[in-house]
Amino acid sequence: MSRYVICGGNKLCGSAEVHGAKNSALPLMAAAVLTGGENVLFNCPDLSDTDASMRILRYLGCEARRESDAVIINSSHMFRGDIPDDLMREMRSSIVFLGAILSRTGRAVMTFPGGCELGPRPIDLHIKALKALGAEIVERHGIIECTAGKGLKGAKIALSFPSVGATENIILAAVKAEGTTTITNAAREPEIVDLCDFLNSAGACIYGAGEGVIVIDGVKTLSGVQHTIIPDRIVAATLMSAAAATGSDIEIDGIIQAHLSSIIPVFEESGCFVKCDCGTMHIKAPERLRAMPIIRTMPYPGFPTDAQAPVMAAATVAEGASVFVENIFENRFKHVTELIRLGADIKVENKVAVVNGVKSLYAANVQAQDLRGAAGLIVAALAAEGKTEISGIEYLERGYENFELLLSSLGADVLKV
Repeated sequence: MSRYVICGGNKLCGSAEVHGAKNSALPLMAAAVLTGGENVLFNCPDLSDTDASMRILRYLGCEARRESDAVIINSSHMFRGDIPDDLMREMRSSIVFLGAILSRTGRAVMTFPGGCELGPRPIDLHIKALKALGAEIVERHGIIECTAGKGLKGAKIALSFPSVGATENIILAAVKAEGTTTITNAAREPEIVDLCDFLNSAGACIYGAGEGVIVIDGVKTLSGVQHTIIPDRIVAATLMSAAAATGSDIEIDGIIQAHLSSIIPVFEESGCFVKCDCGTMHIKAPERLRAMPIIRTMPYPGFPTDAQAPVMAAATVAEGASVFVENIFENRFKHVTELIRLGADIKVENKVAVVNGVKSLYAANVQAQDLRGAAGLIVAALAAEGKTEISGIEYLERGYENFELLLSSLGADVLKV
């Protein structure tokens, strides 16, 4: 297994480009099976999760290949409607293929997905919604079998929670269903908007993406399209955290400011200068951050749970106490024990973490246990005195493309071994 060796204490400088959003690329790759033609996804990050999606597509009978930053998917010869257990276990987002395969073939068979262990993330919302669209679903021995012998039909679906995954699955299942589907309390994330933009370009009729109510008028056919994936707002937040933790002055290129509307104020209130112009962010941190305002993770447009760990890592060296309230996943504080190894002062009770800033962190050997926790440990290691070794980098590579090279380009001393 690979690990990072980071010699902390270096100031970062220069500019870095944000790659395409992982959380957008995966549902877009699943959506490609609906078109029955060739699709080109530009700005598609080269990650272990996107590799896993390509393996699923090839198993289904699609052609899937990478050319530079683009992934080309031709689903015209797709002939399978099942996904084997070993492919499903590679990532949580594999469940998004459920709605797409069911819509395309009328039958989908798969096991429960894998991915980072962040606590209960039941797929009951997905199952209930697909049943409302007319699917018959049998769950037995960890296998989900969905059939729609009479075809899917539009329905009114009210989600009890604005789940991103459930919203995506409903959209993918409903886009070619007969009639109109209305999703109330839909997820509003930018990645949902990106998915709907792709599908509308392919010939779908979807209205209200980015709002609480999405309306989908089913169409009979879709066609292959070319689409550029939005930038990854969580990678941008991680780079902002790295700059803040090290008292650095950097530029971050390729961002969409509106997608960071809940994140930017956190850094401004902690003393950072942040200016965005034409897709580029300039962030300049003070020598030492002030304590951050209370951060509560919420569905978009609230503060994203995926940014909690790297921002918390920056707060460990701020002056004063910062409070984090995790409202999305109950096991999202796994990185805390490893941050404490680096000298952080953090107390956790239930879903609340209180971070009392220290003047400096010190090097230690630490282990990442999930994707965003790995990013948080890297941010802390960049600020720590001495040489830190981080194992569990395979988690990081699910969502960050060649991150050691990106940080090295900014002057960080990072080596992947």
